[in-house]
Amino acid sequence: MAADHYLKPDWPAPANVRAFTTLRADGHSQGAYRGFNLADHVGDDAAAVAANRSQLQQELNLPNAPQWLEQIHSDKVVQAHSDGKIRTADASFTAEAGIVCAVLTADCLPLLLCNREGSEVAAIHAGWRGLTGGVIRETITAMSSAPEDLLVWLGPAIGPQAFECGVDVLEAAFESSISASHAVAIARCFVPHTQKPLHFLADIYALGRAELAELGVTQVSGGDRCTVTEEADFFSYRRDGDTGRMASLIWFE
Repeated sequence: MAADHYLKPDWPAPANVRAFTTLRADGHSQGAYRGFNLADHVGDDAAAVAANRSQLQQELNLPNAPQWLEQIHSDKVVQAHSDGKIRTADASFTAEAGIVCAVLTADCLPLLLCNREGSEVAAIHAGWRGLTGGVIRETITAMSSAPEDLLVWLGPAIGPQAFECGVDVLEAAFESSISASHAVAIARCFVPHTQKPLHFLADIYALGRAELAELGVTQVSGGDRCTVTEEADFFSYRRDGDTGRMASLIWFE
């Protein structure tokens, strides 16, 4: 495995769980997508994407091709399969060994989940629309494991000093609150912009943690990278516009 292609979660997952987020180094893509782009919907050369996906399969010794998703910033969750079909959703889960859940991101928050027994896993794509729309909630509801039995890793996303947003994001976050305590936690995730009225700096990691805490998930790791400022490691849609995507993958043996 080429270590410069991958970020391995630092979390207390069972030994049979495998989880990675790809980095942008090397790869076959050129131009705006230069590097290890895994997305086939962003305008990159199809042959380059296919070569990158083949490289991913070989370097990680994947047991099956990943369950790729057509991501639509929704709360839709599907069971992952190894049949090669692309499913429209923003999260997938499985309780079957060797099935690879995967999401693509370039600023949105990827979440990887497993249970403490290593017998169920999930991957979530959570932009602010999906996050406030309940995609984390729907995924945990779809899984068989109890929330307190889950471990979560927050993969690389836009950092709290880079995520400038308007009132629409703030309002959507508060509309998604489950309880008064959750609303208080959400309020802490937004800092008024010092130079732009009605604009805020939002912490997407803190929003994810607030939702997870409200749902009863206590073991959360990660959430300390910034896709916008760490240009050498990550693609960023907000920084570059036309760009590639990283993949976050999880499965169990």
